[in-house]
Amino acid sequence: MDSARVMFLLMFIVFFPILMAPVIFYACRYSVRIRDSLAVVTSGITFLATLTLYPAVSGGEVYHYSLFEVLPNLAISMRIDILSFCLASLASLVWFLCAIYSVDYMAKEHACSRYYTVFIFTLGSCLGIFFAGDLFTLFVFFELMSLIAYLLVVHEETEEAMKAGYKYLVMTIIGGLALFFGIIIVFELGGTVSLAAGHIIGESSVLALLAFICFLIGFGMKAGMFPLHVWLPDAHPVAPSPASALLSGIMLKTGAYGLMRVIFHVFSPELIKGAGWDLILGILAVITIMLGSAVALTQEDIKRRLAYSSISQLGYVLLGLSILNSNAITGATFHIFSHAFMKSVLFLAAGSIIWKTGRRKIADLKGIGRQMPVTLGCFSLAAIAMIGIPPLNGFLSKWTLALGALDAGMPIYVLVLLISSLLNALYYLPIIIPGFFEAPPGEEQEEDDHHHEIKFDIQEATPKMLIPVIILALCTVFFGLTPNNIAYALSQLTSAFLLGGGTL
Repeated sequence: MDSARVMFLLMFIVFFPILMAPVIFYACRYSVRIRDSLAVVTSGITFLATLTLYPAVSGGEVYHYSLFEVLPNLAISMRIDILSFCLASLASLVWFLCAIYSVDYMAKEHACSRYYTVFIFTLGSCLGIFFAGDLFTLFVFFELMSLIAYLLVVHEETEEAMKAGYKYLVMTIIGGLALFFGIIIVFELGGTVSLAAGHIIGESSVLALLAFICFLIGFGMKAGMFPLHVWLPDAHPVAPSPASALLSGIMLKTGAYGLMRVIFHVFSPELIKGAGWDLILGILAVITIMLGSAVALTQEDIKRRLAYSSISQLGYVLLGLSILNSNAITGATFHIFSHAFMKSVLFLAAGSIIWKTGRRKIADLKGIGRQMPVTLGCFSLAAIAMIGIPPLNGFLSKWTLALGALDAGMPIYVLVLLISSLLNALYYLPIIIPGFFEAPPGEEQEEDDHHHEIKFDIQEATPKMLIPVIILALCTVFFGLTPNNIAYALSQLTSAFLLGGGTL
């Protein structure tokens, strides 16, 4: 693909949503329908434009553009390779489906113009992270996304939402300061922060370790890594459900993406392993996996249970990054795809149940499958995939991570994956089984010839809310153990690209 065309597409994909955000805000003066349609169309066009970049990167090509220089050796730049394409295409797809879902979900909410403005602006900021050509540009878009997403967290403006937003904001500031300090160290040691330089820091030192720790704090906070996860269980439940789906399904991945860039472009896998820093990341990943799963078991609010589950699931990605071999990186990348689809289904389905019935306590969800069989069916499919049951995508990502652990001679990590899967079953099955096979609270079942007569009163959410959930649920099947699995093939290409030093 022509280099000038690639540059134009990159600029368009990142800045089109950002420029459309104020247009969407003012569109409500003319028509609410126009405002909502603009949000859907903007995210849809962004997704289609992102897909057109595939021919440019499918062969392992890298495009890097410096837009303008801020200071000597410090510029605002854009870059695309197979890794950034994977994350950007995934983000824009999920954003598009959440935009469709939001049209009816947000119809009952207040401050919808603010919501859609922030919703679309955050899309542009998130894509700016994935297409950043250097650490400084990545930092700018990372802070933009983090700060503007605060408005999604506090959208309800309840006391609980404001407290969660305050905690989120404090953690965001701490993470931002850590990132800034880490970038300064990299600039001091390497003389540049450009990702095009590759392996900016070539040897271990006290300053290099300090930079690595700063990046762990900054990006680990966004990824929900222990012990920096404290904001996440409060922020996700109080946000509108489509925003929760994006916070968990996509925005957490910006932290994992940042760590991938740091490991493979700022440092190198050889340096990380030689210095023993992979053990730091591995220990934190194991604690994150086990802690998230264990605490999820105790949660009675469905969205809080899903939030703690997200902490555990992002631990899988961190685990793959700590192992640093072909299967592990493939598994980590594919789990980014898998988790985005699975957790988006879970949050959107939970949102539909809350929107329709007002019930969010797990004990109150008995029999919900009789009222909303398609919604709970999609929820169940994603939950079973999360547990790791074949042939769904969650099994494939865990299988590949397990192979990576065995390749590295670390069978203990396989045991961690198995225990985590068991814990996943323990906190998802108590939602699924009573939802389909028990009577709703206060409803009596009539017994006839030792059989219970099950009464169905189907009241699904609207088609605009149901269709995105169904599409994402089908993705958990389509991107599982199926021939021509595009997501898995892209994950393998990404692994080969990163471990090959930027070439396929």
